[in-house]
Amino acid sequence: MKKVYFDHNATTPVLPGVIEAMQVYLREEFGNPSSQHDYGEKPGEAIEQARARVAAMIGSNPGELIFTSCGSESNNLAIKGAALANKTKGNHIIISAIEHFSVINSAKALKKLGFEVTRVPVDRYGIVNPDEVRKAITDKTILVSIMHANGVIGVIEPIAEISRILKDKNIIFHTDAVQTAGTIKTDVNELGVDMLSIAGSQFYGPKGTGALYVRKGIRILPLIDGGVQEGGRRAGTENVPAIAGLGRAAELAVKEMDKRAVHMKKLKDKLQKGIFDSVPEVILNGHPDRRLPGVLNVSVKYIEGESMLMLLNMQGIALSSGSACTSKALKASHVHLAIGLKHEDAHGSLLFSLGIDNKEEDVDYLIEALPPIVEKLRKMSPIYNKEK
Repeated sequence: MKKVYFDHNATTPVLPGVIEAMQVYLREEFGNPSSQHDYGEKPGEAIEQARARVAAMIGSNPGELIFTSCGSESNNLAIKGAALANKTKGNHIIISAIEHFSVINSAKALKKLGFEVTRVPVDRYGIVNPDEVRKAITDKTILVSIMHANGVIGVIEPIAEISRILKDKNIIFHTDAVQTAGTIKTDVNELGVDMLSIAGSQFYGPKGTGALYVRKGIRILPLIDGGVQEGGRRAGTENVPAIAGLGRAAELAVKEMDKRAVHMKKLKDKLQKGIFDSVPEVILNGHPDRRLPGVLNVSVKYIEGESMLMLLNMQGIALSSGSACTSKALKASHVHLAIGLKHEDAHGSLLFSLGIDNKEEDVDYLIEALPPIVEKLRKMSPIYNKEK
């Protein structure tokens, strides 16, 4: 049976060059980088080389990067760390309605500690209006967190415009760039952000790797107490093989980013046309143009996305009905509801996230497989039969 993977927003495969970069630190160079003898020398050098490579990918100084275990940890460290370090200046935080749960739940945790949280809405495309951020600001606002791009609908947010509003207001600006760093150009200076979250698993690096950019001069409190690793901001013995892999993935992303984007957009456009030509009553979720190159999110009316996923999986096709963090909950994605979708249409969503390993024949296979599945499920749907 043919196998097709269309779920790259959940995780990407690790590139051979990345695996190769990791192996030496799993086999020969196993030392602790904090050790003061020879065994710690090369692991320590590997960490700093990776730091320089990741920094080059986002246009930062290496010293402004903290290595973490994933994007969720980076978001937690950014939101909680900055809020707690600056609570004497104010207690108000602004996030958007479509943030990742690691941002939403971090804000909820802070709310229990006495912080106030405002969620600004998005329009029907999923885009934050910078004026909504401006209106939400109070004299107690200390932190704003708006994601660079949404992993469910692929929409890219106006981060630089929001940054201009926050400039000179003494408000820290964080962006969750897990879906953009390593995929599209993501420069901290052009975006104008103070903190930015990264995950290696989204650009062909190892899972369990991440980084947080913190602009020089921004104070955050560590979430993990212990030693002096990562400048005292993230204690614990470093995962040297994974960090080396993250650095190599960043280096490859810089070299190949434009080529990758062209390839994925071509396939995404073909997939979108094929679905809308062959399946009636389909809704495009998100902005038609302002989106990540390989992400397509649609709602197929009258049927459950989970049922489509199950039948597609039986034919070797893997994709998602929403974010990987909500797919097991069997409830409508908060992102779909935030853009105004009805619950039944939100439940009928499919998320296709393409990668550099996908080919045109993969798209052809999906376009051939999906229509009969939709027809079969609609015949069984009480909603469809009632409407028709």
